Amino acid sequence: MDNKYQEEVISPTTIIERVSGFVNKLWSIRFFRFLFVGGINTLFGYFIFSVFILLQIHYSIASLLATILGVIFNYFTTGRIVFNNSDSKLLIKFFGVYGITYLINLLFLKIFNDHDVNMLIAGAILVFPMAFLSYFLNKTFVFRAENDKITK
Repeated sequence: MDNKYQEEVISPTTIIERVSGFVNKLWSIRFFRFLFVGGINTLFGYFIFSVFILLQIHYSIASLLATILGVIFNYFTTGRIVFNNSDSKLLIKFFGVYGITYLINLLFLKIFNDHDVNMLIAGAILVFPMAFLSYFLNKTFVFRAENDKITK
């Protein structure tokens, strides 16, 4: 049989090495880590909210408590995993970033609502722009000192 027609056999070890290399390349990208951690943070916040609802706590209080606990959880996961910084002194700035993104998101939701856009669609449209804004604000204002160390 002619060699040019033979299929290359890839060993399981080679596949694992290639996948591992790809995952490591992705993980080295800070914004990818931010999105990954954001997914975990979202699951955590929804889990906390669900527990409070199942405990028959009013949805407004359940939402408030889940948001507060979620932001604290988010701070530590985002700080440690994304920005390699766990300085608790930055927590107030982190809350500020979430406050700003919340208000901007609310403004755009109002605009969508004024134009009779379904809120589920509006929320979906705003997910990625708010993620980019949150990343930018965290990188610029909250974890700035750590970013300066990385670039030097």
